[in-house]
Amino acid sequence: MQKKYFIGIDVSKHTLDVCFIIREQDSLSKPLWQQFANTPTGLKRMQKWLATHKVPLSEQTIAVIENTGIYHRLLWQFFSQLQVDLCIENAAQVKWSLGIARGKNDKVDSRRLALYAVRHADRLKPTPALHQQVTVLKDLLSLRNKLLQQIGSITTGVKELKHAGISASFTKTSVKLLQPAIDGLKQSLKKVEKQIKDTIKKEEVLYNTYKRLITVPGIGHITAIYLICCSNVFTLCTSGKQLACYCGVVPFDYQSGISIKGKHQVHKMANKELKHLLHMCALTSIKNHPEFKNYYNRKKAEGKHALSILNAIKNKLVLRAFAVVKNKRDYVDNFKKIA
Repeated sequence: MQKKYFIGIDVSKHTLDVCFIIREQDSLSKPLWQQFANTPTGLKRMQKWLATHKVPLSEQTIAVIENTGIYHRLLWQFFSQLQVDLCIENAAQVKWSLGIARGKNDKVDSRRLALYAVRHADRLKPTPALHQQVTVLKDLLSLRNKLLQQIGSITTGVKELKHAGISASFTKTSVKLLQPAIDGLKQSLKKVEKQIKDTIKKEEVLYNTYKRLITVPGIGHITAIYLICCSNVFTLCTSGKQLACYCGVVPFDYQSGISIKGKHQVHKMANKELKHLLHMCALTSIKNHPEFKNYYNRKKAEGKHALSILNAIKNKLVLRAFAVVKNKRDYVDNFKKIA
């Protein structure tokens, strides 16, 4: 269905700047703007304001926002419940599409997002509905990371005291004072990890996806959960290559004419945390899985750089992870080492 109503929303922690444009035959209406609180009450007022200007939240409407992490979560849930098309775009994609643009504020940004929706209506793909359990998992993973950082920070501090030439009595007292904090954080970490496992088991779709992912050699418990969360249960990516590109493991050309002839290399725009996890998965697979061990040794003998081989293995792992989920089948290892 051709869209008639285009809404651009600039999302911040406390406010929503909303601008809409109506397509009237061969012309566009004048953009209208209003600011609302980024709260459930604010969303209801926004809906009422749009209705006053005869802008229905229906199939004829499409809204565009930039990805702002947790701050757009309430808005995403609101549009998902109303089954209205919402496109969560990368901020860089929106910025680069504007060309040369001067000045910036929330009101102007919302207008630019509305115009972006008008110009790219035929290309925009609505973001799938927010999965509630994925939101819980994301928050638990974030909490887990914070606890690990705190444990690492305190533990490192204790170790440094032992090698800093400080008196043994002071070091012993410091360790005694800090140990209860470390023990408490470790107990909290265990509880968080238990909650993560319980959350996965509650939802059949999540649990089935998780079980299939961990059948892929090298993919572990945490990496599987990260893949589920970052892809919204594999609904945000349409292909394995797209997911691999998001993870930052796809090499791209870097050349132009006869003067620029760079090497194939991965792009820095990627999910760095997921990329790091995949790096550890690749190392594990080389150590424990004959196929990847054989592949690594063969490429090494050909003169390939170690990091280049590791990146190729990371790419293979992502493609296989995507395949087992989309085909709804566990991974089958058919590798046979040739003597």
